[in-house]
Amino acid sequence: MMAFAKKYYVIKLALLLTCAATANTYAQDTAKFPLIPYPSQLAEGKGSFVITPKTTIVAASEFSAEAAELNNLLLKGLGKRLVVTKAAKPHVIKLVYDASISAPEAYKLNISTQQLTITAKDAAGVFHAIETVRQLLPVSVEKGIANSTLTLPAVIIEDQPAYAWRGMHLDVSRHFFSISYLKKFIDRMALYKMNKLHLHLTDDQGWRIEIKKYPKLTEEGAWRTFNNQDSACMKKAKDNPDFIIDKEHIIKRNGKTLYGGFYTQQEMKGIVAYAAARHIDIIPEIDMPGHMMAAINSYPFLTCNGENSWGKLFTKPICPGLETTYEFAQNVYSEIMDIFPSKYIHIGGDEVDRTDWGKSADCKALMAREGIKDLAGLHSYFINRMEKFFNSKGRKLIGWDEIIEGGISPTAIVMYWRGWVPDAPVKAVKNGNTVIMTPGEPLYFDYQPDQYSIDRVYHFNPVPKALNTEEAKSIIGAQANIWTEMIPSEKRADYMYMPRMTALAENLWTNQPAQYDSYQKRLIQQYKRMEALQINYRLPDLPNLLNEYVFVDEGRLSITNPLPSLTIRYTTDGSLPDAKSSELPSPLVISKSELVRVAAFTAAGTRGDVYNLNYTKQNMLGTVKIAPPKPGLVCNYYKAAFKQVALMKDAKVDSTFTTNAIAVPETVKAPSFGITYKGYIDVPADGIYSFYLTCDDGGVLKIGPSITVNNDGNHSAQERSGQVALKAGVHPFNLDFIEGGGGYKLKLKYSLNGSIPAEIPAEWFKN
Repeated sequence: MMAFAKKYYVIKLALLLTCAATANTYAQDTAKFPLIPYPSQLAEGKGSFVITPKTTIVAASEFSAEAAELNNLLLKGLGKRLVVTKAAKPHVIKLVYDASISAPEAYKLNISTQQLTITAKDAAGVFHAIETVRQLLPVSVEKGIANSTLTLPAVIIEDQPAYAWRGMHLDVSRHFFSISYLKKFIDRMALYKMNKLHLHLTDDQGWRIEIKKYPKLTEEGAWRTFNNQDSACMKKAKDNPDFIIDKEHIIKRNGKTLYGGFYTQQEMKGIVAYAAARHIDIIPEIDMPGHMMAAINSYPFLTCNGENSWGKLFTKPICPGLETTYEFAQNVYSEIMDIFPSKYIHIGGDEVDRTDWGKSADCKALMAREGIKDLAGLHSYFINRMEKFFNSKGRKLIGWDEIIEGGISPTAIVMYWRGWVPDAPVKAVKNGNTVIMTPGEPLYFDYQPDQYSIDRVYHFNPVPKALNTEEAKSIIGAQANIWTEMIPSEKRADYMYMPRMTALAENLWTNQPAQYDSYQKRLIQQYKRMEALQINYRLPDLPNLLNEYVFVDEGRLSITNPLPSLTIRYTTDGSLPDAKSSELPSPLVISKSELVRVAAFTAAGTRGDVYNLNYTKQNMLGTVKIAPPKPGLVCNYYKAAFKQVALMKDAKVDSTFTTNAIAVPETVKAPSFGITYKGYIDVPADGIYSFYLTCDDGGVLKIGPSITVNNDGNHSAQERSGQVALKAGVHPFNLDFIEGGGGYKLKLKYSLNGSIPAEIPAEWFKN
């Protein structure tokens, strides 16, 4: 009977998983299985498994640490620990070792009415299964609310990740984050099966890790007087308390107010162990040869000439022509390696101002000795020499994609971030390098999120189209970066990466972009867990709102509530909405030009984004008469950097061309430039026309005599919108666009009287 039962179970399991694989596995009840990331295969069972204080845990010796983690989780829900025993009893939780499971981090989870079984080959797989169980448990578990029993739905899951590198990055240099917050960050990563934490520990604005051989790095380099980024945050804090600088990192010293902090080596070893218990690898970054102002301030011998200042774009780097530079670097990294056992060490290597190297006699002598032809080659010499040192210690070097410019060994790992250099990851792969994808758009989570952010992250493809199937294997995954110049508090950090991280987590674990609708439904369920974990997540966007509105007779504002639990409130007197402001009626009738400010609020009073909706009453804009028109718009191209579009007015025109499309021409290769699009737009009907202008960096659209959309300035890709009331016919059209370097993005869409936004037909453009 025992053999027959076992054989029957195997057949049943195979049939269930075959059905799960062939059917739409995402079509399950999202209330019952609100899992993020969603498993590779899931088959719903019948009934449920009830965990009581009498339930026992049986674990293979390889998984004793994971059994303890599971018990810690269940302790929060039951108020007492379960007995861990070697003897299997009825109604048991089993952690089973299975050498036949070949995929790293893979697991099988079988929940029946009688037992819960987790099967895996490696401990990481068991831990991921426990996090799946955690998401199936009641949200009350996260609050530590004890129950007499815990109930799990019956289910059979087989699961494994699509990518090996599922990472998050946190910059603790620009603004500092406490040990307690790092633990929270790690816990949240673990919940969503992320496995790499890249800590950016040093930069111009602060050195955050104790180095015993060079104590001034933290005695002096970890502290600063408030800088321009702090001032900008303080200004924003007047409207948004999330921008208030965390006070625990502000001290008084010698009559000065200083901001900063650092981690002792012992503290960081504790964080490394905490992450390792959750199967998260911490990768330290000590950025060299650039971004070293905090170190050079205390140790000026590191530069070629003893100077430490900002150059045209970046700070002065350390000097690769001096042996003392390599002695310093090796001493620092040796201590770093004693703290961080990760096989990966990140050297940075980005944004280096090489000007002083070209003037240095020491650098010139080194280049002559080594046959180095140019400064890019000198940059690579430094990186390659440090890589040999890393390798001698059994470590692998990671660098930002600039390291490939002067030639790099195929054993270095390249982290791609410069979206405006699309061939960089392709070149790296063809050079034999392993690549981690982290392009600014959409994976810089310090970029202000908008209504498209989660969609862009979810649908991001880590594999460049230019790579074939075999080459694609060199792309080992991706990570999101959180640079903290404008993230001065833990609450602001939460807001910037959550819930975007959940979209990346599912992207990298499942690699199923077609399941976005299912993900959105599951995300709504996850918000309850985030609230229980006290995550200051960004509330869902209020949909379909513009920045500027116009109306002829009266305006009407109706907003669909993205979550039933939210309340939308508004003001018309210019003040910020708060929890006591009036609830928005449906519709709000607007009869005069005014500013309407709206925001969503949770039941606890947490406010989401404030939307400033400018309503302007105007007459229909009349048409103009023009000579027999030609197709397209006339464009002037300026090969220069501009901070605002108005600065193009007096600049020299480099070339002129005609186009019928609003897009950056493929022929443009300059890192910084400006383009003006001028002519007319011929609209087919009277109505209220909405225009949606997406720019990286800035743009201003004028239709008729006034600005329709203002998206000016140097910033990452963002959409701004506006309206104009037009009569059918021809109207003056002018669009000014600037790119400051960092990502070519220009897109313009329209809608008529609230229709779905669409591309502007080419035949509408005249000159």
